Amino acid sequence: MTDNHTHDHDHDHEHDHNHDSEHEYITLVDEEGNEDLYQILLTFESEEHEKSYVLVHPVSTEDEEVEIFAFSYTESDGGLEGQLNDIETEEEWDMIEEVLGAFIEEEEEEEE
Repeated sequence: MTDNHTHDHDHDHEHDHNHDSEHEYITLVDEEGNEDLYQILLTFESEEHEKSYVLVHPVSTEDEEVEIFAFSYTESDGGLEGQLNDIETEEEWDMIEEVLGAFIEEEEEEEE
């Protein structure tokens, strides 16, 4: 699992609720208009940073190592669309890594 600290442009996104009932997906559209489907791993809010965050990974990944992307986001259109923004500070990255670590730990405990 890797974090992407070098992502340097904003993405538009749309939620897709049609794949299955257990997971939510978003379609990211890059600056060139290319669309890729990502599964939402986790969303959370930080009062300290006054932002909402989303962690996603590509659906088409067949590698054993899953690359996770983190963004702050602003929803619009009733939560069906919005703007993803790059993580701006090391403090935000530290907080995101802490939340992700706790999430993974919780998931592993549920599997046991």
